[in-house]
Amino acid sequence: MDKILITNLYAHGIIGVYDEERVTPQDILINITLYTNTRRAAKSDSLEDCINYDTLSQKIKKHAETIQRLTVEALAEDIAEICLEQKGMKKAKVRVEKPKAIEFIEKVGVEIERTKS
Repeated sequence: MDKILITNLYAHGIIGVYDEERVTPQDILINITLYTNTRRAAKSDSLEDCINYDTLSQKIKKHAETIQRLTVEALAEDIAEICLEQKGMKKAKVRVEKPKAIEFIEKVGVEIERTKS
């Protein structure tokens, strides 16, 4: 299966359970691996047969910046669902991290894998 990579997508939104996290937007780092078959797109060389990375990335960024989730787990699940709505998508691996969320740790986060049902 082929992979489409969206690497280091930065968003800035409300995420977290502590009082200060509910009022002050934080950096959110998102990495996504999408699993699909890209042969048709490779053969046709047409955007119509491809996943539009820009459109998908903008949708994910907007969602992450407006949904105001409590946990990175919930946001990762949201993003996986958005990805799996794309035509021809078979599987999505999503990593959501909060850089500098804890003073002595570079970043904390979660990585999930979901398949289209």
